[in-house]
Amino acid sequence: MRKTRDVYLDYSASTPVDPRVLEAMMPYFSDVYGNPSSTHRYGREADRAIETARETVAAILNCRPAEIIFTSGGSESDNLALRGAAWRARKQGRPAKLITSPVEHSAVSGAVQQLGDVMDFETEIVPVDRYGLIDQAAYAAASADGGAVASVIYANNELGSVNDLPALSRIARASDILFHTDAVQAGGQLTLDVEQLGVDMLSLSAHKFYGPKGVGILYLREGVDLVPTQTGGGHEAGRRAGTHNTPFIVGLAKALQLAYAEREERNARFRRLRDRIIDAVLGRLPAAELSGHPERRLPSHASFVLNGIDVNALLMHLDLKGVAVSSGSACMNGNPEPAESLLAAGYTAEQAKSGLRLSVGLGTTEADIDYALDVLVAAVGKLSRLRREPAP
Repeated sequence: MRKTRDVYLDYSASTPVDPRVLEAMMPYFSDVYGNPSSTHRYGREADRAIETARETVAAILNCRPAEIIFTSGGSESDNLALRGAAWRARKQGRPAKLITSPVEHSAVSGAVQQLGDVMDFETEIVPVDRYGLIDQAAYAAASADGGAVASVIYANNELGSVNDLPALSRIARASDILFHTDAVQAGGQLTLDVEQLGVDMLSLSAHKFYGPKGVGILYLREGVDLVPTQTGGGHEAGRRAGTHNTPFIVGLAKALQLAYAEREERNARFRRLRDRIIDAVLGRLPAAELSGHPERRLPSHASFVLNGIDVNALLMHLDLKGVAVSSGSACMNGNPEPAESLLAAGYTAEQAKSGLRLSVGLGTTEADIDYALDVLVAAVGKLSRLRREPAP
């Protein structure tokens, strides 16, 4: 099959900037260019834009504007939440225990591992079920003796499964443990009402909901005190140093505002396209198995284990035909590593190397889906034949 179109099905990795977002950002590159910390008119104009953005974000999260910290993205937000809470607990003489799951984004898992290895914090990794959802009984047992912070991902980036945050936050609160969630994948699709979710800290990244790369937020509940992980000026009420990225902050707020104004319509369309993918893949590829929860999953997210298929080879075949999707496994120098989330969910190492993720977005059409599925089925068939044929 010759390439006939370009189809992007990797919206879970990143989204294009919405033209309406770009339009909102443009004046802050050249017209309103002052340092928001300056006291003159140019600085005050930039500062007003930032505080207006903060109010917009706070309204969507159902929190106070002062509880919003602007960061460089989800990874920084995760690190500030975990390190800041852990260091504060140690300084206050509270239990220095960190609780998390094995299916977290590496920004969380890496911070937890380093805090344990380098700074001697106690860490506990709570197991997950076949869908990648945290075992609530094991989580409650891990939380019973207290701790500094528990961090559980809202929606998993590889499996799409959505954890029950209100239940998990209640368990943490009962043991006087701060509760953080990486909500980067959930942003724009699931509720971010922090009162409903019960979280103390929540991380977001703008480029997952049609905003610019390089900007995010950390929601920090009033009364929760963090040790800053980045020193310098007294920006963000002394909680995060660094000159504000005014145009990107404006873009984040505009993108989030649009996402939640249009969320119901977007999600209905995403689900229809996602289900079209799931039904076709499971119906046309005998080797395919749906990974993640069949119902409690992100509206835009479809993921599979393609048993016996070299997924990294498959990705190259798809790319040559103009189809961009994602593998669940990491590949360095041609040597694929099993996807951590699939391993944690009980898949074998070989199965965990065959994970495939297709995620839809605002630019996806039914014609795109049909073309991508035809390319996928043909490529899997070709790779299956090559695998069966004996070497010369």
